[in-house]
Parts: sequence; structure tokens; C-alpha cells
Amino acid sequence: MNDRPILLVEDNPIDEDLTLRALRKHNIAGRVAVARDGAEALDFLFARGVHAGRNGEGLPDIVLLDLNLPKLSGLDVLREIRASDRTRLLPVVILTSSREERDLQAGYAGGANSYIVKPVDFTKFSEAVRQIGSYWLALNEHPHGR
Repeated sequence: MNDRPILLVEDNPIDEDLTLRALRKHNIAGRVAVARDGAEALDFLFARGVHAGRNGEGLPDIVLLDLNLPKLSGLDVLREIRASDRTRLLPVVILTSSREERDLQAGYAGGANSYIVKPVDFTKFSEAVRQIGSYWLALNEHPHGR
């Protein structure tokens, strides 16, 4: 499971560090790219801007997407992902601190595959990350040609 690529979209350095630590702890941090705002996430996925040279690397197997991002919100990123034939089937897990019902509704309406509220406690957060990796990177089957 540790060689499956992941795109982590997170602007908070503390949450980024906690997520990367949890991924490493559970041996699911083989190839993690980090985008720190919504525009960078889209540049990475569509191989443009500073990521224009990475065309041969393909798409990640999963996107872990925060909602509250600079430049473009996570919901805007999700809309762009779902609007493109290249990325519309890409699994997107919203990983956010927001418990707002409107965010939950908007996430699923926008095509998120899952919505997870980040636990505050590191042990619980680490377990949540382990379960995300176990399901999305080990058990879940991805469509071919995505």
C-alpha cells in the first residue's frame, strides 16, 4: 500500500505535518504530493503551471482535500475535478475540520466520495488516516483508464 500516490491538499502546516506523520506511521506515505492551496492542487492534477513537467507521472490514487483553502476553496477544487473527463472518477476524500451541515451537503453534492471531520486527538486522527488508506488504497478498486 505504501507506493500508491496520494495528493494531500492542505494549507495548515500543522495539519499537513500531522497527516504526513499519520501516513508514515501506517506505512501509506510512499508517494505523497502536497498542494497548499486550491490553485496548486489543480495545477498538480492538470499538470500545468509549476507542475507542467509532471505529465508522465499520471494522477494520484486519491485526493485528501481540505475545504478551507487559499486561492480556491476545496469545493471549487472538487467542482473542477468532477468537471474534467480526466479526473472525474478520481477518488476525493474531504478531510476537514468543518462540521457544518452545509459543507457536508455541498461536499457530497459536488461529488466527494467521502467526508471526514479531522479528529482533534492525534491518536484518533492517526486511526482515521489509517482507515482512509486501508479502504481507499488497499480495498477499493479503481476504474481502469482513470
